[in-house]
Amino acid sequence: MERIVNLHIEKLPEGYYLATSETIQGLIAQGRTIEETIEIARDVAKKLIEAQEEQIPKLTMVTDSFDYPMVIGV
Repeated sequence: MERIVNLHIEKLPEGYYLATSETIQGLIAQGRTIEETIEIARDVAKKLIEAQEEQIPKLTMVTDSFDYPMVIGV
């Protein structure tokens, strides 16, 4: 089963990236690249979902059609 979790990613002054989520309480991930940060956040999210299954608000189920928040720097 797949679910959508919105991540907030920011670049830290030290050059690392930090990911947090308002959807899943306690989700914090840090990596050297955006890709690494997202990969770590995915693993953390899976573990938190398993641990907090009953406490997490309804997460959006992935269907044939969904919205995806995409950020484009110009």
